[in-house]
Amino acid sequence: MVLLVSVLCLAAAVGYLAQSIGLCMVRGVHESIKGKPEFLSAILLSGTTAWIAVFVGQSLGLPLPFRAVSADSWIAVGGLLFGLGSALNQGCGVSTLNRLSRGQLQMSATLLGWILGWCALAHWPPPYEPAELGSPSPLSYGVHTALSLGLGVWALRSHNARRKLWFSMMGIGLLAGFLFLFNSSWPPSGFLRNLSAALLHQDELRWPAPTDYALLLALLGGMVFAAWKTRQFQLQLPKLQAWLAHLVAGVLMGVGAALALGGNDSQLLLALPALSPAGLVAISTMLLGILLGLKLRRHLVED
Repeated sequence: MVLLVSVLCLAAAVGYLAQSIGLCMVRGVHESIKGKPEFLSAILLSGTTAWIAVFVGQSLGLPLPFRAVSADSWIAVGGLLFGLGSALNQGCGVSTLNRLSRGQLQMSATLLGWILGWCALAHWPPPYEPAELGSPSPLSYGVHTALSLGLGVWALRSHNARRKLWFSMMGIGLLAGFLFLFNSSWPPSGFLRNLSAALLHQDELRWPAPTDYALLLALLGGMVFAAWKTRQFQLQLPKLQAWLAHLVAGVLMGVGAALALGGNDSQLLLALPALSPAGLVAISTMLLGILLGLKLRRHLVED
């Protein structure tokens, strides 16, 4: 019971930090286009603190979820689709929940579309089977250790805004690492994947466990509390056109996440710390998809 309460507190803390700092890859790409790449850099390096969770897990003899997986062209296609959907949605996986917890109800259409996308791909699975390459080497975690400590010292010696950004992002990576030790499918994309499989196959064994629902509620609770604390909560009822647009974006994100073996949350906090080739390809093509999607959205708005 103590372990469960502790894990739920970790999930709530992740939600609070994600909402407070405005974690969003779409925002990161948008700021990078304007010549401000630091926010995106902090997102991409948020998982560098996962080595602490790995060290604790190894010390306690726990199974480690950080595994490298081979890349494939389908991974790239999935990342590109996810990025396009995120840009059209104006938010990636985590930021979709951020905005929903601020009262933007149109994001519920994104979640529904995500589930539909997962289910659609289950009917037409791609002809590939990614190969597991094993656990990362101690050298890779040594690189993470040096990088995270170097970034921490650099941020600590800088101004308040930079300290808040980097310590919040690396804090999310640290807390997420411990959550992965408890439940490897705790991120929102993992929950939606399991929920989609259960709805599609009508298999009681595939339904998310009660702890999965508790973790998601704790994550949302942290986001709602941060939104309330910063006075960002404002209930917004979507128009039909906006709801349909987010539904389509959600379908793209769902299909993309299924092909890429996870949404951007799993890629950033699980695959990248493991230096997984699949994760590196997925994140790279997600960024490309977001960039193309932002240009497409700007073109549609101007027309």
